[in-house]
Amino acid sequence: MNIIEIKDLEKNYNKFSLGPIDLKIPKGEIIGLIGENGAGKTTLIKLILNIIKPDKGKIKLFNRDYLENEELNKKDIGVVLDEMFFPEILTPLDINLIMKNIYSNWDVSLYFEYLEKFNLPKDKSIKTFSKGMKKKLEIVTSLAHHPKLLILDEPTSGLDPVVRKEVLDIFLNFMQEEDHTIILSTHITSDLENIADRVIFIDKGQIVLNDLGSDIMDDYGVLKCSIEEFKTLDKDDIIKYQKNKYNYEVLIKNRNKLKKKYKGMVIDKITLDELMVLMIKGEEI
Repeated sequence: MNIIEIKDLEKNYNKFSLGPIDLKIPKGEIIGLIGENGAGKTTLIKLILNIIKPDKGKIKLFNRDYLENEELNKKDIGVVLDEMFFPEILTPLDINLIMKNIYSNWDVSLYFEYLEKFNLPKDKSIKTFSKGMKKKLEIVTSLAHHPKLLILDEPTSGLDPVVRKEVLDIFLNFMQEEDHTIILSTHITSDLENIADRVIFIDKGQIVLNDLGSDIMDDYGVLKCSIEEFKTLDKDDIIKYQKNKYNYEVLIKNRNKLKKKYKGMVIDKITLDELMVLMIKGEEI
């Protein structure tokens, strides 16, 4: 079953256009959303959440049209956006009272259980919290009404490695339920290498890659060669390339096969950072 289905989706601004986007996101996966600033990741998230309206196209969540069933969908979605969305004069106790009136499925016991687990004080105002504490409070709040879909925009941005690990562990625990799904947009691509089932790469408002995370890490590679060696490569083997001062870096697919074909050349496993750089900055033959 697909938890999200997007068809012919478009959103146009003066200097930027998203789409057309066709996308199906299956239930039970962690989806990593990557791309440069301004590529369209946040626009896509806002369209899915109905924060902004599309110029064209359809979005279905939980097999129902979002616009016709917004309230039904909202109770099943947890959201963490890049910036803290709570007024900083509030305390976690205040947030509990507010959320009880918003979500019919708000779980008071679970909320306070999470607060205790992550050492978040109940009665102190949010303005006294560190960035890591604020982020954990956002995540706790997004989970306390038992959502089926968690949508996260830069949830680990600016956090130290210890807190980032804690946050990623929260997401992995959330995924223990088979009907749960996460969409995680981030610039910290190393986080996705460890947890993403699927990676969707957006560039200039278009989806340029949509593949299983394990397949990307196993199949793609960076071939490093001299200028003379580059001239001997088959054009069909080159996805993108970047010319450096002394050598070439070439984005390739079928890494193990090409290792046998180009035995004298170095073909390294790729990171998502390298994939992004070569896809965006690299040249085509």
